[in-house]
Amino acid sequence: MALGAWMLAAGAASPAQSQDTGRSVVGRAAPAFALKDFGGRVVRLSQYRGKVVLLNFWASWCGPCQLEIPAFEKWQTQYGGRLQVVGVSMDDNAAKATAAARKLKVNYPVVMGSAELGNRYGGIYGLPASFVIDAEGHVRAEYQGGEHVKEIQAEIERLLAGNGR
Repeated sequence: MALGAWMLAAGAASPAQSQDTGRSVVGRAAPAFALKDFGGRVVRLSQYRGKVVLLNFWASWCGPCQLEIPAFEKWQTQYGGRLQVVGVSMDDNAAKATAAARKLKVNYPVVMGSAELGNRYGGIYGLPASFVIDAEGHVRAEYQGGEHVKEIQAEIERLLAGNGR
């Protein structure tokens, strides 16, 4: 099934904390992965243990995704070594995803995702989808849709301040 066929309208969903899908990974250990970034380097979620991680599922054709990426770039710089943003492209074509990341001047690792990885995160039913993972590797929040930038930042800041344990 094509990715676009199962996509919900971006921005129509709300944070997972208020949804009861039965598949939420919030409160659980974040599913591990080891995937190559666009430079050919292997990115392992485990290599960021000790940092808060923002895992963002996106695609080059997703307008709301492109609107939130500048905030993620800013946070990657602003929060320095305490936060790691990782982009997971759900594009069918790596060349398009790479070109979009270059055009957007993404300053964090971006890997190619898959339906299998999305399913391990409870299912990605719309893009963007973001997961905030604490320094111990547990998913603390999930956001579906592009209207949650302020909430994502607040959750990251709460965890960075040590109030999320």
